[in-house]
Amino acid sequence: MGHHVVAPAPPLDALVSRIWDWAMPPAAHHYERVLPVPGAALIINLHEDETRIYSDDAERRCVRAPASVIGGPCLRSQIIDTAEQVRVMGVVFHPGGAHAFTGEDHAVLLEQDIGLEDIFGNNAHQLRERLLNTADAGQRLVVLEQWLLARMKLPQLAPEVFHALGDIARQPQAIRIGELVRDSGLSEYRFGRLFRRQVGMGPKRYARLMRFRGIVDAVYHRASVDWSAVAVDGGYGDQAHMVREFRDFSGMTPTAFMAARGPYPNHVPLE
Repeated sequence: MGHHVVAPAPPLDALVSRIWDWAMPPAAHHYERVLPVPGAALIINLHEDETRIYSDDAERRCVRAPASVIGGPCLRSQIIDTAEQVRVMGVVFHPGGAHAFTGEDHAVLLEQDIGLEDIFGNNAHQLRERLLNTADAGQRLVVLEQWLLARMKLPQLAPEVFHALGDIARQPQAIRIGELVRDSGLSEYRFGRLFRRQVGMGPKRYARLMRFRGIVDAVYHRASVDWSAVAVDGGYGDQAHMVREFRDFSGMTPTAFMAARGPYPNHVPLE
């Protein structure tokens, strides 16, 4: 039982940020809000034969997908039921990494989770069966990393997208999309289309998401927050602008996030 995270070794680390294994009893709270991150994810549910997410309203409408899925990055937070997440494995890709790994148009991954078997066929089915029959968490992580490595292609990100991602990551609060387009040497239309295909969203939305992530990282461990100062440091016009952006991505205000935050910054207990 426990939560184990590893960073993959080269060359897989060019595409994958981390691989994790979660085997824990159900949480005391029922639902959890999962905040959006810039990279896509692969999820393998070893407890249930499907993966489910829920709508962000009182009805909690359920969207069902296969047990092993790849999708994202998400543009908004998602709701999960912790009782269905007691034995799960996952892979977090670097931005653009899932496109390089699968060859899928990232815009398709953004719209819906895709069953891993739809991409890799019986190899994906055999992977889950092997993980189900591997009792040790450390060995499960090795199995999953080796499976990924065996199917890895050389990174296929276009150099224009690769350099734009680096520029945005270094200074998301001050990036100018027009400068990214000019530096790429492409037209605005061609650059935007290429970026969306490989990253899953347009460069403007991606920069906004990175600014949001910067706010979460800046305030998560603080006992008290000067929101006006945080907004200015984060590159927002004012505090109201920051609150609107925070709510758009997370489904809650910054103060509500701070009041409800749990032991993991990307998972917010709800009820």
